[in-house]
Order: sequence, then C-alpha cells, then structure tokens
Amino acid sequence: MTDPTGRDLVLTRLIPATPAALYRAWTEPDLLKRWFAPHPFTVAQAETDPRPGGATRIVMRGPDGTDFTSRGVYLELVENTRIVFTDAYTDGWEPATKPFFTGIITFTPEGEGTRYTALARHWNAEDRAAHEAMGFHDGWGRCADQLADLCARL
Repeated sequence: MTDPTGRDLVLTRLIPATPAALYRAWTEPDLLKRWFAPHPFTVAQAETDPRPGGATRIVMRGPDGTDFTSRGVYLELVENTRIVFTDAYTDGWEPATKPFFTGIITFTPEGEGTRYTALARHWNAEDRAAHEAMGFHDGWGRCADQLADLCARL
C-alpha cells in the first residue's frame, strides 16, 4: 500500500481470530475497554454507537491517572469487514476543534485467521509525523497484540 501524499500510517497483523470477533472487539464497549489502550494505559470509559453518524468516546487513562479523551463519529461500518471513523466531528456532526485523522480498519479473512489492517489517514504530513513520533507503530502494535489475545478467547 503506497501513500503518495505522505499522510498515512498503516499497521497490519495476521490475527488468529474471525473477522466477527475483531469487529465485536472494535464496536462493543465492554470488549473495547479490554484492549484499546497499550498497557500500562487502560480504558476508563468507552461509548460506541456503531452506525454511520454514531458517536464514539474513549477515555484512556495513563499510569499516573491522567485521562486522555478521544471523541469522534463513525463514517462507515460494514459488519465484520470495515470500520471507518474520524475525530473531525463529535456527536451530532459538531466539528472538532482540531481534527487529526480518519481511521480505516479492515478485517479480511486469510487462511485460518484475519488480516487486520489499521490505517490512520491524517489531514496533512505534519500530523502524520506527529502521530508517528507519539509512538503510533509501538502503541497501535501493542494494542493489536492485545486485540489478538482478547479475540482468541471470544
């Protein structure tokens, strides 16, 4: 997957779980709380309304107790196949103060598992570089490993 714009970050894993299990883990708050933040961070709150235009709100808590809130809306959901969301809007299509990226998550059957791909498409190359410097690959990679561990038990 090439990115001529310089705005994308991509993480992919072959996960030994079904697309349905991965989709559930992305859309059900109780499951999302169990994997979405890279340890030692946790998810203190998760709210999802998985439908186009539905709001999502996730509060990650750092080891020192600091909360980091992420709000956005779903743009597209294809059950067990694809989830597209953005932080460009909050609930009710209210524009966000500073949009950062759009997430495109895909679940593609492959062999005995699922090819999990998380694409973070940023508004500009500077935001992409900032996200990468924040530890995108390490953080999202650890979360993908946690997601795989959870889905193996679903």
